[in-house]
Formats: sequence, structure tokens, C-alpha cells
Amino acid sequence: MQTGSCLCGAVAFAFDGPACAPIACHCEQCRRQSGHAFAATGVAETELTWRRQAGLAWYRASDIASRGFCRICGSTLFWKPDSGGTIMVAMGSLDAPTGLRLDRHVWVSCKGDYYDIADGLPQQDR
Repeated sequence: MQTGSCLCGAVAFAFDGPACAPIACHCEQCRRQSGHAFAATGVAETELTWRRQAGLAWYRASDIASRGFCRICGSTLFWKPDSGGTIMVAMGSLDAPTGLRLDRHVWVSCKGDYYDIADGLPQQDR
């Protein structure tokens, strides 16, 4: 079982199901919300259970998805598309050990000009 939470603990969750290989998204929205690239793993929404959700809030970020965060401490936690049944869980919110390794970078065509991606992982423009 994988567990995770926000910084203050007002949002805590767990999942049993398999997680997708994590990605780092460099799109403008992810960078603005998280302060840098957003590293996340996909989990079937039906596998996610809430241990605490008193601080959970959702922001409608676009016409296709919402972003979940803690309204108390401000932690960036989730990206949830409107369809598909998968929720992207921020890697930084997960308790170690995760057993996961970053798989690829996406939306690198939008990455910030202040850093290079030099880890040798695959890069996708979108």
C-alpha cells in the first residue's frame, strides 16, 4: 500500500492498485502551480482512498481537468482529468519508499528557460 499526504496532514490518502510510471510535466500550468515541473504518477481513481480530506480543495484549471491541493498548507497534490478514471498524484506527496522511478518528461516545448533537462530520460514536446 502506498500512502501520502500534504505538508500539514489535513489531506492524507492511500492506494493499493498499481501506479503508472511517473512523468515530469513541464507545461506552463504545472510549472505555475507547483513552482517547477510537476512530477506525478497515475492511479485509478477507484484505488484511491481518503484517510483525511478536511483540507482538500479543487481548482478548475482548464476545460479538461482540475487540480487538487490543500487549502490549509497550499500543497500541490493532484491533477484530475474529467475523463479516463485516472488521477495524477504528486510524487512529492508520497511517503518513501515509493518503489517508482521517473519515466519521461512531457511538454518540454513549454519548459522554463532557467533549467536544462539532462537526466537522459525520454522527452516529449507535448
